[in-house]
Amino acid sequence: MLSTIAIESLKRRKATAILTILSITISISLLLCVDIVRNQVKTSFTRTVSGVDLIVGAPSGQLNLLLSSVFNIGTPTKGIDYKSVASLKTNNQVSWLIPLSLGDTHQGFRVVGTTNSFFEHFKYGDMQHLALSEGGVFNQPLSAVIGSDIASKLGYGVGDEMVISHGLGNVSFNNHDKHPFIVSGVLEKTGTPVDKAVYVTLQGLEEAHSGSQPVTASLVRNPADNHIKTSDEHEHEHEHEHEHEHEHDELTQVNYDSDAFTPQSVSVVMLGLKSRITALQLQYQINQSKKEPLMAILPGMALAELWQIMGNIEALLLGLSGLIVICALIGLATMLLATMRERYQEIAILRTIGAGPFTLLLLVQIEAMLLTVISAVLSIGLVGALMNVLKPWLSGTYGLFLSSPLFGKSSAIIILLILSCTYLVSLFPAIAAYKRGLHAGLSQH
Repeated sequence: MLSTIAIESLKRRKATAILTILSITISISLLLCVDIVRNQVKTSFTRTVSGVDLIVGAPSGQLNLLLSSVFNIGTPTKGIDYKSVASLKTNNQVSWLIPLSLGDTHQGFRVVGTTNSFFEHFKYGDMQHLALSEGGVFNQPLSAVIGSDIASKLGYGVGDEMVISHGLGNVSFNNHDKHPFIVSGVLEKTGTPVDKAVYVTLQGLEEAHSGSQPVTASLVRNPADNHIKTSDEHEHEHEHEHEHEHEHDELTQVNYDSDAFTPQSVSVVMLGLKSRITALQLQYQINQSKKEPLMAILPGMALAELWQIMGNIEALLLGLSGLIVICALIGLATMLLATMRERYQEIAILRTIGAGPFTLLLLVQIEAMLLTVISAVLSIGLVGALMNVLKPWLSGTYGLFLSSPLFGKSSAIIILLILSCTYLVSLFPAIAAYKRGLHAGLSQH
């Protein structure tokens, strides 16, 4: 009966009730959005690289190795001899291996030397593979595959030449001008550090550093099938195209295998294991290696450790959103107090039909709880719909991969805390109604 009376009372004050619901809905929605984004950002952050079981490099500290290899931040390690890499490659527990060579830049963007195995095995987010928006992977020793941010900012496309520089500064006087790389592909947007990196072949990178004659100086690219032809063979094709057409095609269609090249050393190696259960065992073996000092880290644990350093930011955002909700609830209490004068006649009628002061107190609290419950339901629906609509944009632009369920334990705790706060702030207008009920009762006597 009290709920029916409360609903009818709110209907008579429809405009005020709708504005109050709108205010609380916006506040709760903001708090829920912050909570969801906070949890999902943490999840996405720890999945900046996924599917990689171990990262191996020279001993330099867990976070430094993670930042230099995954986020392209900081100074890369001194490098490890490729004999150690070959030893890891032949290990029975290792399924695949991605070598990375760091230490060069292009107009402020990091350059990473690697092989085609990077594009095959590297994953991010929800175990998503890298995809190319145009072009293909490495098809010659001086090939380069660029991230989407570099392509949009510098205006590069497939077939364009780019010169890399030695060192990590934005300005470098040691450019490898004699070894220009040719863009063979552009990666799709991932929202990860991959978007801001240039990937080149280990062979091309070593040629640039050694100053040797580029292997591809006399090569003509055929990007349609990722094959290459020498210029001499290209002329030979026109001279004898009728006599040796089929034989010529077999000789000149050479598929470049970037994994076949053996560099002297690399900076970091990413490992994928046949069974993740053996990760700790192999990590211990690598860290105890006596042939060459090596350090193996578990990327998931390292990312979690790095996130703890940034934990204060999420707490600050949550605190600010909580203050906004408290302000909205104070507005609710103010609204109920402001309408109390308009309800003197209503209170008098309720007293006349036998409602006691405590009943009036409960009535006001029920009204406040009804407004908050309606606002909470609207907020959950609004935030859920908004997140589903923005899901593709968030993943493509910011690398925020929303995973179900959106509303977890923390969201339930937030709703319960809001209802508790509503009960507390509604005590002020409820007590005012109680006193008014007492006053009305004394007046009748």
